[in-house]
Amino acid sequence: MLKYLLAIDQGTTSSRAILFTKQGKVHASAQEEFEQYFPQDGWVEHIPSDIWQTVLRTCRKVLTDNNVSATEIIAIGITNQRETTLVWDRNTGEPLYNAIVWQDRRTSKYCESISSPHVEELINNKTGLLLDPYFSATKIRWILDNVEGAQAKAEKGELAFGTVDSFLLWHLTSGKVHRTDATNASRTMIFNIHQQVWDQELLELFNIPASMLPEVMDSSDDFGYVDSALLGNEIAVLGMAGDQQAALFGQACFDEGMAKSTYGTGCFLMLNTGSRALKSKNKLLTTVAYRLNGQPTYAIEGSIFMAGATIQWIRDGLKLIGSACETESIAEKMPLDHGVFLVPAFTGLGAPYWDPNARGAILGLTRDSGINEIVTAGLQSVCYQTKDLQKAMENDGLRPSLIRVDGGMVANNWLLSFLSNILGSTVDRPEIIETTALGVAYLAGLKAGVFSSTEELAKMWHCGKRFTPKIDNEQRNYLYGKWLAAVKRVKS
Repeated sequence: MLKYLLAIDQGTTSSRAILFTKQGKVHASAQEEFEQYFPQDGWVEHIPSDIWQTVLRTCRKVLTDNNVSATEIIAIGITNQRETTLVWDRNTGEPLYNAIVWQDRRTSKYCESISSPHVEELINNKTGLLLDPYFSATKIRWILDNVEGAQAKAEKGELAFGTVDSFLLWHLTSGKVHRTDATNASRTMIFNIHQQVWDQELLELFNIPASMLPEVMDSSDDFGYVDSALLGNEIAVLGMAGDQQAALFGQACFDEGMAKSTYGTGCFLMLNTGSRALKSKNKLLTTVAYRLNGQPTYAIEGSIFMAGATIQWIRDGLKLIGSACETESIAEKMPLDHGVFLVPAFTGLGAPYWDPNARGAILGLTRDSGINEIVTAGLQSVCYQTKDLQKAMENDGLRPSLIRVDGGMVANNWLLSFLSNILGSTVDRPEIIETTALGVAYLAGLKAGVFSSTEELAKMWHCGKRFTPKIDNEQRNYLYGKWLAAVKRVKS
């Protein structure tokens, strides 16, 4: 009896396994956090075995705790933290170095060293991205430069590169399969999003041997089979997408102009542009939203590095709160304009500033300021940064007037109310906020024939709660103006 779709959601701070029914409802889930490593200023790493073992343990746990047999799983979908870079030995499967996380800024100087108007235009025209440490290419280059003998091994065809999805697929299939999907490939800075191939000219620019690279598939495709020894039965992996694209898919943003904003570790506002790869004039990224039957759908995206991670820092770094769920009741007591601004540029600023050397600050402190002000400013910073992205999209002629939101933070009603206020837009929270995992379950389910079409999936989306603006333009512009002044003070 095939009953469930299993979604593996490998995020920046935790791994989750979620069982969905054929109706797209959450049946059960398991989650495990893992350690973050910060070896130097601006460096962020994960231990590869932590990524793999937490995925394996959560998959086993969600099955055993709910008396579900692997024989009841229709298919698996994998969604993942994007851009995070791993390089491993093809023969032993051993990683050469820790996973270099998307937030990591160690290649800032390298980016500056190869930067020129020609190089920046070349990268942007082919990949839709900007020359920045955020993406995988410079991280690969760093590993090949800094691990002894790595370049020579790579040139002999002995090394494999992968984003987290590829790394997991390799291990799930016991080293039989080295594949990725078009959404993850589109975040590496070496994939041509127009021709849908690894780009020879960019591989030469970064001196990356093509033999390291995974095969690029559709987002809903036959990726391979999980080794039966791992979960008790061979299971097909039929869906794969980077976390933000998976969320767009799970939010059923299938029509041009539809937008979603995800609030996890970072925040990502993504707008579907259909079959056209639109070029932003405001430092937003052009990316593959998903690829079905060989046809890419494109999106414009703005990325913020610190959303939930800001609240995590307030909790674990400053120890001002015991848990993230306390923030809602704290903010409810505060006026919207309390004078304090937290600019969370801990690893630089993302879109639309792209300033890797900016650093975080709390501004506007007085003797009256305390925990409540700082916590509220932390929540507001997430909304102000979304406003930055909305403004950039607006300047590109793409203002989203309705935004579907998801991610762990959106359980906070105060946050979404303030978000709607500062954006001047309607904000819809779906009934199922696990849209990242849901999106990849949908992709796997499409390939397995559980769902017939994206039209069917669109009908399955239901709004849980709608938030509409309650403040006027004057107050909105006044608050946002003060935010822009605060950002100006932290820029490098």
